[in-house]
Amino acid sequence: MQEAAPELSRRTVVVMTAGGLNPTIVVQHLAKSGLDVHIVLENPEGKGEITRRRARKLGWVEALGQLGTMIAARLLRGLADRRVAELLSRHDLDRILPETVPIHPVTSINDAETQDVIGQIRPGAILLVSTRLMSARQLAAMPCPVINLHAGINPNYRGQMGGYWSLRENDAQNFGATLHLVDAGTDTGGTLYEVRTRPEPSDFISTYPLLLTISALEITRRSVEDALDGHLSPKIPQGPSALRFPPTFWSWLWCGVTRRIW
Repeated sequence: MQEAAPELSRRTVVVMTAGGLNPTIVVQHLAKSGLDVHIVLENPEGKGEITRRRARKLGWVEALGQLGTMIAARLLRGLADRRVAELLSRHDLDRILPETVPIHPVTSINDAETQDVIGQIRPGAILLVSTRLMSARQLAAMPCPVINLHAGINPNYRGQMGGYWSLRENDAQNFGATLHLVDAGTDTGGTLYEVRTRPEPSDFISTYPLLLTISALEITRRSVEDALDGHLSPKIPQGPSALRFPPTFWSWLWCGVTRRIW
């Protein structure tokens, strides 16, 4: 007689991430909410790999211009430290993962080893925060709902730097974040919750993602608990759909100088 597969744990959530401050504060919040949180920590994609993929899609000029902005944003993180410290202090957050949260290193969330880890944990929900895209094959192998925390309002600000693009397109009322189910597309799954906020004058391209992540902590918890309780109610996102990439360096610089949108 074939042994039955173990049941999914209805209070266990796996956070898949490539690491960083934003997923750290999400894990803190979920753990403080009483959830049994595990981290599947993948190796981040290299900038060379990302740039080559974008070049195949957009051309080398555009891809190298976007690489320039990514490098600039990283170099400017030092200037963002004061604002980051202010946001963390205001919301009683810190930069350290809870010691009680197990970490499971993998090469990529799309590798077979990740399936093995998920098979051992048997979570009731999976949350993606700052990872590469999950492949359709891997998604089909997951035993529970897979949710993504996206720093943008779908469908018009899918992809990357949604907060920045909303400001640049004179759409500040849609500076926000979305929790959505993951499907085979890029941020195209059903919307679970949205939140909107306003950046302060001290915010810029290096602080927008943190601001949006903090603003989305409660709807992230709610989305995970809905998944654990079997109460997900996804809605088809309405409006124009656009896949966003980082602006080219020269475009970002021009917009910053002429419109003060950095």
